[in-house]
Amino acid sequence: MRRVAITGVGAVTPVGNDAATTWTNLVAGRSGVGRLTTFDTSTFSVRIGGQVRDFNLRDLVPEAAGWRHLSRAGGFGLVAAVEALREAKVTPATYDPDECGVAMGGSVGRPELQQVVDIGYLRERTDNREIFRHPPGDVLLRDQNVPVAAIARLAACTGPMVSVSTACSGSGNAIGEAFRHIQDGDATLMLAGGFDALTTWMDLLGFSLLGALTDRYNDDPTRASRPFDADRSGFVIGEGAVVVVLEELSAARARGAPILAELLGYSSTLNAYRITDSPPDGRGAIQVMAQALAESGLGPADIDYVVAHGTGTPGNDASETTAIKEVFGADAHRIVVSSPKSMTGHLTSASAALNLLVALGAIQHSVVPPTVNLDTADPRLDLDYVPLVARPMPVSGVMVNAFAFGGTNTCLVVGTPKEES
Repeated sequence: MRRVAITGVGAVTPVGNDAATTWTNLVAGRSGVGRLTTFDTSTFSVRIGGQVRDFNLRDLVPEAAGWRHLSRAGGFGLVAAVEALREAKVTPATYDPDECGVAMGGSVGRPELQQVVDIGYLRERTDNREIFRHPPGDVLLRDQNVPVAAIARLAACTGPMVSVSTACSGSGNAIGEAFRHIQDGDATLMLAGGFDALTTWMDLLGFSLLGALTDRYNDDPTRASRPFDADRSGFVIGEGAVVVVLEELSAARARGAPILAELLGYSSTLNAYRITDSPPDGRGAIQVMAQALAESGLGPADIDYVVAHGTGTPGNDASETTAIKEVFGADAHRIVVSSPKSMTGHLTSASAALNLLVALGAIQHSVVPPTVNLDTADPRLDLDYVPLVARPMPVSGVMVNAFAFGGTNTCLVVGTPKEES
């Protein structure tokens, strides 16, 4: 089986418009949660989120890359991909285009609800003789595959293409499927990750009606996202993109690429439980974590850190803790666990890729970012969640979790690459 290296990472997140700034702010415990300005939230019970700030796509990539057809989320993805390629020292001439592919997670596109309202309003008042027409190109702004195509065009990738929409596990599935393509010899290089921007009024309304979002911190937004805290009351919506470059390990070494880590294992499972809740016994998460760990060739004693899904919803955090205890047994209380969502909010389809960025940073810099806002211990959750302050420590094996609405689970295992065997 071919081995897979991670050689570059790029990011656009609520705490930084590149990977380095994102990492620095996460280690420092800085929150990117604030008042949403993507629309007028004044009549909403929830008015905050993890929003990308000071971002202008036109300043960052050439028009020829197709930015005029990109959604807000797609723009984040394209910029993250450009950075990842640059950091990996990859150009269109590095490999044959047929050896390179793209795999991305994102939300399925849909019309803005305001457009639907406009159409209905005008049809009602004109006896159906007129219909409000938006520019035809608007349909491309809602197509999940357009950003993937733009990334492939920019990077000259004509190999495998994967576009998945599995909600909060989307980028985990995309990275895992890219991993499989390289393992199986279908590609030498894959750009993989995810992008999302559910900071719209329909998304905020929908999640609020589900009772999934916390509404207690509109006046103190940086304290809102509270994974594993006794007073957690729901997640905080976020947006952004994270993209990594995956390469066949020997090819990456042959060209002198920077090797950030080796991707060792991947699994995906489905809970078949409820749409919005995790099983209290952690069974879907247990299965996915155990399978990824088994593929990696590592044992519980080899994992130093779990980058948790850690949303801040009461059920998810308890279920994930139960699963970690079951999978790691006696090692569970030795391993550190933390959630970057405490600072960024929930990047939905991009959240697994953000967790992978954190895993890479921990391996490279020997420090684990904190779970901020963990002020009051929940007696039912008794693992080491790295509360409030980053933890300097050597890290060589990391598990990355992502669990989604609908019950989809993904797990990735990364580690310090060993010498060629």
